[in-house]
Parts: sequence; C-alpha cells; structure tokens
Amino acid sequence: MKLNLENIIDIIKSTREYLFPYKKIVSKFTSISSEKDLQNFIQERSAHVTQTTLYGYLKTRMGHKFTLMVQDEEFSKSINLAKWNIYMVALADCTFYVFSYLISQKNLQKNNSKEIFLAIIENEKKNGLSEEIYDKAKTEFFKRIESVDFKKYYLEDPFKESGLALFNWSPIADELKNLDKKIVLNSIKLKWNLIVEEFKKLTTNLKFN
Repeated sequence: MKLNLENIIDIIKSTREYLFPYKKIVSKFTSISSEKDLQNFIQERSAHVTQTTLYGYLKTRMGHKFTLMVQDEEFSKSINLAKWNIYMVALADCTFYVFSYLISQKNLQKNNSKEIFLAIIENEKKNGLSEEIYDKAKTEFFKRIESVDFKKYYLEDPFKESGLALFNWSPIADELKNLDKKIVLNSIKLKWNLIVEEFKKLTTNLKFN
C-alpha cells in the first residue's frame, strides 16, 4: 500500500483520537467537590491512562508500521477490543483507589463506588461499549468489591490489575510482550502515579464530616 504525506498525516491525527474521544482526556480539574466531579475524574483519567499506555506501547513496539496497521480492519478490531477491556479494569482500579483514599484519609462515610462505576460503564455504551464487555466488567467489579478493604486498598498496589490488563490485552505477539512485560507494567504504573498525585492535590482541602 502506497501512502502520500497527506494520508500519513491524517492517519497520525486520527490515531491520536482513535481510542477515546479527545475531549475525554484533556479536562483540567481545579477541584473535586461533588459526586459528579468524582465520577468525571474517574472516567476521564482512566480513559487517559488506557489511551496513553496502549497507544504508546503499540507505537513504540511497531514504529512507523503502526500508522499503516491502523488501516487494517482486523488490527483495528484488536485495538478496539483491547481498549475496552483495559479501560474497564482501569475504571475499576481507579474507582476502588479514590474511594479507598477518601474513606481512609478524608473520612468519607458514604461508599457509593458501585453506583458510580455502573453509571460510568452505562454511559460508555453510547460510545461503543458492547453488551458483552459491559456485562463482563460489571460481573468482575462485583466480584472484586467483595474482597476490597477500603481502609487500605489505596496502599496495596491499587492499579495492579489494569497493568496486567494492558499486558494481556495489547495486540502484540506473546513472545514480544514477554520481553516487554517489565517496561509495560512500569509505564502504566508511572501514569497512575501522576493521577494519584493529581487526585491528592485536588482533595487537599476536602474533608467529610
């Protein structure tokens, strides 16, 4: 397949927005003072981590071939499947983290993590989330929440599962992924560290009576 410069530029621009609508990953939060703010933070930052780590890994591993491969129908389906599956786990991790932190450090009494998670994934149906992945995410969330200790979850490698999801779902040959595992897991950990720092700053003056 032969592409001219204009085609290549269009592909690069489109892949920047390929995983999620661009507006979802650029919002600036000045504070978190309501349940809606909390829901938006969880949703947007989980999408951001998913997009930057998955796209970054594929682009790094495949190099210039990535801009060509996104035109391949089967590869595009693989990216889409990976995106949604990683994102669902990222949402669960982020939801558990923020509620654990607020309960432990800010004296939050009302734990409506389940309601917020369900509201987010229900809303994502209009963005292309399939019923199959929706049902799977819901089931896995309910299973996980039964064993979560919200008093200390935020201290116990809270984003481990989304790191494993990135490793497992990325559409890269297994023999190559195995070589990259440490780098891949570290890359998503660093992204989450930035989100954690942002969340702590946003909730510095937040205290529940």
